[in-house]
Amino acid sequence: MRGRGSPHQVRCAPDTLDGGAAWDFRFESKKRGAGQRAPWHCPGMMETMETRIGARIEALDQGAIAAALDRDGWAVLPGLLSDAECDDTAALYAGDAGFRSHVFMARHGFGRGEYRYFAYPLPPLVAVLRDRLYPRLAPIANRWHERMGMAVRFPADHGAFLARCHDGGQRRPTPLLLQYGPGDYNCLHQDLYGEHVFPLQVAVLLSAPGADFSGGEFVLTEQRPRMQSRAAVVPLAKGDAVVFAVNARPVRGSRGDYRVAMRHGVSSLRAGRRHTLGVIFHDAA
Repeated sequence: MRGRGSPHQVRCAPDTLDGGAAWDFRFESKKRGAGQRAPWHCPGMMETMETRIGARIEALDQGAIAAALDRDGWAVLPGLLSDAECDDTAALYAGDAGFRSHVFMARHGFGRGEYRYFAYPLPPLVAVLRDRLYPRLAPIANRWHERMGMAVRFPADHGAFLARCHDGGQRRPTPLLLQYGPGDYNCLHQDLYGEHVFPLQVAVLLSAPGADFSGGEFVLTEQRPRMQSRAAVVPLAKGDAVVFAVNARPVRGSRGDYRVAMRHGVSSLRAGRRHTLGVIFHDAA
């Protein structure tokens, strides 16, 4: 957290939260009891995040993003978060409040490292990213489904899509923070969570390659029919995001479109510590 009065820090009035305490975006200094609100739930914070993050999202080159996704199955969103926003978000990992589960990858054969799923209500920054990125990606998702011969279409509003998920029994939030140390890695996988799947998701690198960690590259693979897998290492700086295919994407062939299966993971960290924010648009069963 930067010094008091920095533009990214939003404090609640002392009487707006449990115990009369003032809160900022970080929350590791206080635990939330039963029935108490998440520490980032305060007037003004969401509006501030909407303005700041929303302006950056509106400035993204939609045509370039769509072209990269069609060509490669992924696209980099440079400078989506500031250094301060990255530091504040990564610092949330150390707190006990605001998360619904804590997963140690080695216990499940997922790799090495750990991650924590946020509970509702989401932190304002995470909620804004989810709500403002979704309508930019929904037209691409619908076009992909049409090209792959899939009947499902996605509404323009993220709230309407979440209502569909919740009606289908997928009610648990999926945005998460991941933490890696030396020797940690994430096996190639797909984040599906149930019947209702939005075909694109976003990962934001919260740490600085070379300064905070070495190794730990974000890796994507694609498996084309009757061909060997192709891998891509996505170049990311601190604050950059990558939007990528969750499970499949269309590829144009000589006889029309066909589906390519995609998986993603993280290579072994050689040194340091790496934090990532995952923004998944469907909820989990």
